[in-house]
Amino acid sequence: MQRLYDFLRRHPTGVDSFWALVLLGFSGLWLLSEVDVGSSGALAVLVAIALSTVVALRRRMPEKALLLAAGTGLLQVAADIRWNIGDFAMLVAIYTAAANGARWSSRFALAGGVCAPAIAVLRWPNDHWTIWQGIVVTVFLTIPFVLAWVLGDSLRTRRAYYAELEERAARLEKERAAQSKMAVAAERARIARELHDVVAHNVSVMVVQADGAAYVLDSAPEQAKQALETISGTGRQALAEMRRLLGVLRTGEPGTDEPGEYVPQPDVDQIDDLIEEVRGAGLPVDFKIEGTPRPLPSGVELTAYRIVQEALTNTRKHGGPDAGASVRLVYFDDGLGLLVEDDGRGAQQELYETGGADGLGHGLIGMRERVGMVGGTLDAGPRPGGGFRISALLPLRPGR
Repeated sequence: MQRLYDFLRRHPTGVDSFWALVLLGFSGLWLLSEVDVGSSGALAVLVAIALSTVVALRRRMPEKALLLAAGTGLLQVAADIRWNIGDFAMLVAIYTAAANGARWSSRFALAGGVCAPAIAVLRWPNDHWTIWQGIVVTVFLTIPFVLAWVLGDSLRTRRAYYAELEERAARLEKERAAQSKMAVAAERARIARELHDVVAHNVSVMVVQADGAAYVLDSAPEQAKQALETISGTGRQALAEMRRLLGVLRTGEPGTDEPGEYVPQPDVDQIDDLIEEVRGAGLPVDFKIEGTPRPLPSGVELTAYRIVQEALTNTRKHGGPDAGASVRLVYFDDGLGLLVEDDGRGAQQELYETGGADGLGHGLIGMRERVGMVGGTLDAGPRPGGGFRISALLPLRPGR
């Protein structure tokens, strides 16, 4: 049964043609039973065929089928062929035009359906009817035509409503997909910045310590040993950070039995440890805190830590062997201020923007992204007389 239903849906013209043949058969029976056809018999046959054709073509060409039905009706009036069972095709044409046809055809179908019964009653009046009886009969004959148009128009409205719902659902699906892609891109960018900060900072410490160890290996073995221990500790720290980030990436992957290992994100309190590590790597850093320290939003604390980390990493990259740096943390009532300066030989602004001469780092671009995520501002550039200066203001967002 389902196959038959699917077949009929795929061949609507065939179904309409079948019903057209049925209507033509009933029209033929009417012609045979009609004894007063007279000289208009040939036109009556033509009318029956035309009305059956209307049914056959109603879904393929609804506008043309409606015009054919209207023309056939006018021919009936002119040739004095009374209404008969074949005129049922006019109801079908009105319904189809209202449901599937163009707007003009729908309006034309409604006007024709309202006028056709009145024209028929005036053309073939009953001598036994009074005027009021004729009006009542006209009203009753008009109702089926109006109902056919109303049903067709309701079907058109319902289809348009469903189409709008489907379009809206498709649009929402696309928006959700776009938002998901944006979220994935943002998360990848965040993780990329984290990886950059971890690798750039720790590897630069390891390079400095390795260079120092190679320089004093023969003359001061103890210092070389201490440098190697620093390299080892820094490498382990870098590996731990990278495992944490990769663990976040692997969480939820198929085939991953163990969840990623999560550790607390760096905060302002760990800036002391960061600066001690940098000092141990050979870069003098003057660190001061102004104002009253207090807990800050995690995003602000992580941003502050990463800015200091990136700024000191750039100082080691570009400041030269005799460079020194200073870090200031200022607690305001509505935010946290950061000032990182160095007195090294500095580098071109482009190197800081790209993160180095290789152009592979994030540098100030990553800083600005981080600061923008918490609604802050960042000012960076060469200092008068040499060196580089990075100033940031990280506001406390309302409600936190």
